[in-house]
Amino acid sequence: MKALSLRQPWANAVLYLGKNIENRRWNTSFRGEFLIHAAKGMTKKEWADANSFCAEVMGVRHEQNVLPLHPSVCLRGGIVGRARLVGVVPPQVPPYEKLLRRIRRGEKTYSDGYNHNWHMKEQYGFLLESVRETPFVSCVGHLGFFEVPSDVLARLERAA
Repeated sequence: MKALSLRQPWANAVLYLGKNIENRRWNTSFRGEFLIHAAKGMTKKEWADANSFCAEVMGVRHEQNVLPLHPSVCLRGGIVGRARLVGVVPPQVPPYEKLLRRIRRGEKTYSDGYNHNWHMKEQYGFLLESVRETPFVSCVGHLGFFEVPSDVLARLERAA
């Protein structure tokens, strides 16, 4: 089974705040279920920036803490959940004319059912469904989608 590393607190935003789009600078042809890996690294600045972004998406004041867990208790360095990748929103540069034309013609867009406020327009937006938490199982992460070692899958199955 594949996994994708997300730095904290983004993994928590996907699991607990309804963040249904994961932003990346690269595209993927992968579709299907994967495990969410919480990377080991997380700086105070990353946490503060993520909190501001999440607050904006959620419509609350930026100085208000909206992230569900304090940085000191964010699980890192292992599998924390699973999700299904169902599509990719391409980078969009204002004024979004091409997308608007498609919508006006009644063509199906990836916007159906997704909160596109989570999409960072200059990046690819991986559309996530069926997100759920799993028991934490430590695991070394990698860049991009990576195959989870069989011993980690066995530990995850035993923990479930």
